[in-house]
Amino acid sequence: MRPKPASPRRPWSLSALAPDHGFRKTVIEINGAYGEGGGQIVRTACGLAALTGQACHIVNIRQARRVPGLRLQHLLAVQALRDLCGGSLKGDQVGSAELEFRPGKTIAGDISVTIGTAASITLIAQCLIPALLFKSNPIRVALSGGATDTAFAPPLDYFRYVFLSFMQRIGVGVNLVVSRRGYYPRGGAEVSIEVAPARPKPLAATARGVLRRISLISSAAAVLKQRRVAERQVEGALRPLVSAGFNPATIVEYSQSYSAGSALCITAEFEGTTIGASALGARGKMAERVGLEAAEQLLAELGSTACLDRHMADQILPYMALAGGGGCVTVTTITGHCRTNMWVIEQFLPGRFEIQHQAIRWKPRS
Repeated sequence: MRPKPASPRRPWSLSALAPDHGFRKTVIEINGAYGEGGGQIVRTACGLAALTGQACHIVNIRQARRVPGLRLQHLLAVQALRDLCGGSLKGDQVGSAELEFRPGKTIAGDISVTIGTAASITLIAQCLIPALLFKSNPIRVALSGGATDTAFAPPLDYFRYVFLSFMQRIGVGVNLVVSRRGYYPRGGAEVSIEVAPARPKPLAATARGVLRRISLISSAAAVLKQRRVAERQVEGALRPLVSAGFNPATIVEYSQSYSAGSALCITAEFEGTTIGASALGARGKMAERVGLEAAEQLLAELGSTACLDRHMADQILPYMALAGGGGCVTVTTITGHCRTNMWVIEQFLPGRFEIQHQAIRWKPRS
């Protein structure tokens, strides 16, 4: 289904969200070592800079990491943002500890991003989506290369079945087409996203409601089919889930890919939310272990009454702020990563996040 254009009765207007927009600061200074200090700071800061038109200067990028500085997936994402808005970059090299991004005013059309390594497709896509909301027409981004399922990033099926379900709930239309999956080390994925212009609606997610279904989506490269890797991942997940009283639906998928790899995503769909958990295959790791890891993660999330799992909490924050207030979500665990992302968003948008127990709210500045 293609995304629907924004309603003509309520066109997107950043000025309605931020009355003082018009460069509150000449350049917003961001300390990349703040809080959790990871690459999410770069992605969030540059994505919101592209959306709001406010330039940003980031220093100490990933300072405490084993390999500090910009990685290729961060670089590709900010270069795509530059192309989207006719902007400029300084310090855009792999390994750079400092980056300056100045958005322009040119509205670009469809773009292509070529990824030379197994960098995460989903992290790059999540960096681009907020900036695409402000365009006057749907824009398609073709992502070639990279990995759909890789460590320290949302796997493709989590992105598709959990993240995009929340996008739909807040009125953001994202059309995802997957032509080929990519796994470490060669990557080689072929994915496109198309985003329709929209202003996110406030998200109220404080009561789960009735559990409708639990689904297992097990995927693997076609070269692993003879070893039944995807089926064995399901078997590993079913044992603890069935023991806990659940009867999940299962989907098994094999696809052509340049490298062997696998992933398992489990979703729990409630009336008021979707909770997700996932695990990745790796060389020397039993497929049954992949399933067990994902199932244990989901059961831990289900032990709470909160509506967002610990990973979705971080990913929804920019849209809560862009909605302009009025929403509230409950979260199973508010991580340091989540708190860092809150701080970055507060540097660009007029308001602040409030946390009370497991609940997160965005309070616009009056």
